[in-house]
Amino acid sequence: MLFNSIDFLIFLPIVFLLYWFIFCKKIQIQNLFILSASYIFYGLWDWRFLFLILASTIIDFFVGQSIYTSDSKKKRKIWLRISVLFNIGLLGFFKYYNFFIESWVDFISILGYDLKSTWTLQIILPIGISFYTFQTMSYSLDIYYKRLTPTTNFISFATFVSFFPQLVAGPIERASNLLSQITSKRVFNYVQCTDGLKLILWGLFKKIVIADSIAPIVDDIFMNYTEYSASTLVLGVSLFSFQVYGDFSGYSDIAIGTAKLFGIELMSNFKFPNFSRNVAEYWQRWHISLSTWFRHYVYIPLGGSRVSKLKSVRNIIIIFLISGFWHGANWTFIIWGAIHAILYIPVFLMGRNRIYMNTVVAENRVFPSVIEILQILLTFLLVTFSRVFFRSQSITDAFGFLQQLYTNFSYEAYHHPSGYRMIDYFILLGLFILYEFRIRKDERAPFKFKSKTIRFIAYTLVILGMLLFFDDSIDRSFIYFQF
Repeated sequence: MLFNSIDFLIFLPIVFLLYWFIFCKKIQIQNLFILSASYIFYGLWDWRFLFLILASTIIDFFVGQSIYTSDSKKKRKIWLRISVLFNIGLLGFFKYYNFFIESWVDFISILGYDLKSTWTLQIILPIGISFYTFQTMSYSLDIYYKRLTPTTNFISFATFVSFFPQLVAGPIERASNLLSQITSKRVFNYVQCTDGLKLILWGLFKKIVIADSIAPIVDDIFMNYTEYSASTLVLGVSLFSFQVYGDFSGYSDIAIGTAKLFGIELMSNFKFPNFSRNVAEYWQRWHISLSTWFRHYVYIPLGGSRVSKLKSVRNIIIIFLISGFWHGANWTFIIWGAIHAILYIPVFLMGRNRIYMNTVVAENRVFPSVIEILQILLTFLLVTFSRVFFRSQSITDAFGFLQQLYTNFSYEAYHHPSGYRMIDYFILLGLFILYEFRIRKDERAPFKFKSKTIRFIAYTLVILGMLLFFDDSIDRSFIYFQF
């Protein structure tokens, strides 16, 4: 079930009303209801994969109990390994089995042997598996590191794992935030609900008006890159940066807003990354839940930045390569991760990786300085360049795209076969950037106006924009569903 579908438009109000007015007497009944709704939500994609979520839930629930009650470090480690091996094994089989087999076949073919691809399987990737496996693993890890006391309530834990607003594309929540709210009594809060509806509206706007409207242009340019000049390729990859941002941050806004309707506060996953002043700040603002997951459970255990510079650089490379591989079973994602490691390391070595942690661009000023504008443009350019690999279907396509970019450097006005007027999209994106700059200090308040009239006008324009740009003929699924 898609957030931007009629099905969800019907599903959400029904669940909301039953949740607050029928199943609100006891927290256990309320959790059981939201768990059932979450399984229905996910099962409408493919009910068979519900068994995977249930298996992951059961394993980590009992592993958490066992880690906590074990009287020796050796036993605790054994139980932790069971959790990690099970979840990584689950993820590895469904997401990476064919990748490793095909890579092995390609390697053997170089040595003169022809194995063909008889070992590959027609494996369907379960939606959200990269997200909920990481979420359940974090529970076991937090108990192992004595940051968390396990719950003894299976229904509460199962609700934490499968909570439908963030089940299929995050944010990847830690039990210390989400589970603690699930086990606590929730009271209907009008302000929290209206704030949630505002975030849902803004998320839908970013998905429908920004991401979906430019998706056909991006698809056309990347599919036919050999036919276009460098200027058109630059346009294509630049628009893809806005597409993937509008798509994924739009999903996160809808997820956070939907959770608010049920009295739950999820962590922020995006904080206006397009206004980042270096690559380190970008990763503090982009897909925050994944970045913090890798920092807490991989980077810091490896020694983080407390070790020598050489080992710290090694840790950075490991983190970005794993992050790239997490995104997909394709060498393009690994190269994408490697590029970000290369971009991040100089910032780290110069000691500038933490200087923008608690500030926003043009803080306490109306306009950014010239230096800030140049920093933002350079960061956007570097990140956008890396997305050639992120968007391309193969290594061959990625390098072919770059070759065309550097050998056919000429200007040519882009004309989409469907007759899109590019000036309309430039104006739209320009207004979108200006509006996001205005609200850059608070990612959870997209319609913060003192005047009720202005706020009403903003709501009206956003809704009209969605009605105008909605196109039922295109694929409306979210990009990160494939990860």
